[in-house]
Amino acid sequence: MITLDTLRQIILALPTTEETTSWNAVSFKVNGKVMLFWNPTHDCPVFKVPFEERDHLIEMDPDTFFTTDHHRPHPMVLARPERLDIEWARENLTRVWRAQAKKAVVKAWDAACVSR
Repeated sequence: MITLDTLRQIILALPTTEETTSWNAVSFKVNGKVMLFWNPTHDCPVFKVPFEERDHLIEMDPDTFFTTDHHRPHPMVLARPERLDIEWARENLTRVWRAQAKKAVVKAWDAACVSR
């Protein structure tokens, strides 16, 4: 089962990320933009994904991924923590971070990863 602490470790390992609060929920941002938040009503993470990907995820794995009437108009998907694959979460969060972080930060991180 993936916990908020597990996601926190993944996100805060990425440069310039921060933990904050959005919509009265724990959230994580980079460059002032939300990457992920924890939905207290459903006690689950809410990931940013394109609409097409969200619909595909829900269709292919409805036991893990879902949406609500409130979230449907937004490019987001909710995930049941007890079913969520950690590698999918890590890849999603890294992809969102790359899209939202400052380009110089991403470039420096990539360079540091290559030199390891």
